[in-house]
Amino acid sequence: MQSEVQVLGTQINLLWVVLGAMLVIFMQAGFALVETGFCRAKHAAHVVATNFAIFGLGFVGFFFVGFPFAFGGFSFAGIGLEQPVGEALIGSGNWIFLFQGGWAMSSGTITPALLGLFLYMVAFMDTVATIPTGSMAERWKWSSFTIWGIFCGAIYYPLFAAWTWGGGWLSKTWDTMGLGAGYVDFAGSGVVHAVGGVAALAGAIVIGPRIGKFGADGKPRALPGHHIPMAMLGTFILLFGWFGFNAASTFAATDVQFATVATNTAIAGAFGAVTAMLYITKRTGKPDPGMMANGMLAGLVAVTAPCAFIAPWAAAVIGVIAAVLAIETVFVVERKFKIDDPVGAIAVHMMNGIFGTLAVGIFSNGSYGAGWNGSSSKGIEGIIKGDWGQLGAQALGVVVILGVIFPIAYGFFKIQNKLTKGGIRSAEEDEIAGLDLPEMGVLAYPEFSGGRL
Repeated sequence: MQSEVQVLGTQINLLWVVLGAMLVIFMQAGFALVETGFCRAKHAAHVVATNFAIFGLGFVGFFFVGFPFAFGGFSFAGIGLEQPVGEALIGSGNWIFLFQGGWAMSSGTITPALLGLFLYMVAFMDTVATIPTGSMAERWKWSSFTIWGIFCGAIYYPLFAAWTWGGGWLSKTWDTMGLGAGYVDFAGSGVVHAVGGVAALAGAIVIGPRIGKFGADGKPRALPGHHIPMAMLGTFILLFGWFGFNAASTFAATDVQFATVATNTAIAGAFGAVTAMLYITKRTGKPDPGMMANGMLAGLVAVTAPCAFIAPWAAAVIGVIAAVLAIETVFVVERKFKIDDPVGAIAVHMMNGIFGTLAVGIFSNGSYGAGWNGSSSKGIEGIIKGDWGQLGAQALGVVVILGVIFPIAYGFFKIQNKLTKGGIRSAEEDEIAGLDLPEMGVLAYPEFSGGRL
């Protein structure tokens, strides 16, 4: 029987997880403001509505089947979840690919601890779902978008989540080969951001660039966002929510490592913002507020996986590298590959999600993470401690994201585009006029545009 102190600790930990979930859910407001601000006024109601609706759409899919697939076999005594709600659905032992249990939160084994876990994990899923709304903004047909939301919550995100955080094969593979901890991702550089980022890339490729983005000579044209202050405010909201994203991933307020996590998160974001300001000024002669915002977000994305395992100096280095990666990726994606990404989602989330995943195997110093994935009595160590094995595990995760998860996303959008009458893209005349009135029935700024319903 637990003592009163142990019971209180468990209750506080569960409260910590629920508060963290609230912060991550509030990040949806940040995404909505960033993406809407970076897009043109004639599409503003459409863009902000996709960011609003994706929360409910993904939530519904995750509620019915996504959560059981990903976390049916998950338990954590620290929040009172002593036993998993389900078991393996596909696979066994160290080679589990999907789980089951807790369908629609209706089983007799549903407990407050399980519901708290669901609330936290559904918030992470919605981050994945919303990332492509940025790369596909201003030309994504509403009816096609809604199908993505359900698919992401029910199938797309749960796959990689099951293989990693859920306790599936990718988190065990390295241990099976006797090389220490398997894939490690403290708060989701790979599981969330890279997975969402490759979907953003896949969607942008299939849907094609916005009308007028590239000239007859193939050179990109600027299509400036209509509200940079809105985008900057959204970035600050994301920074605020990121403390729930990362720090609450300790799953325990009694684990004071959350202070290290929170501080490393802020350090990477700050160094990312400053580096972006300096780097883009050197490149173009102007500091560019949009690039500053994406520099901060890039630092936050990249530090999300290693934030618990690294020293503050490493968080600063990660932020610096992330900002440069984001800026250069924006230029390469647009100028070389002719891919139109209005908000820089591919550069921020995919590229730096991958970098952050690998950073675990580079900068982890062994001070934290003993027993991670049940495979090691020491903390997580990277190559700075002479351990190359962890980098191999992280690289395997990246290979899976690029070689399995990306093709799934690309296949989904390609098949949907083929089967949908007129494709997944809005009608040309609607895109030219602005999607607000044709698809949403309202204008974001009727007093300025003179539009009438």
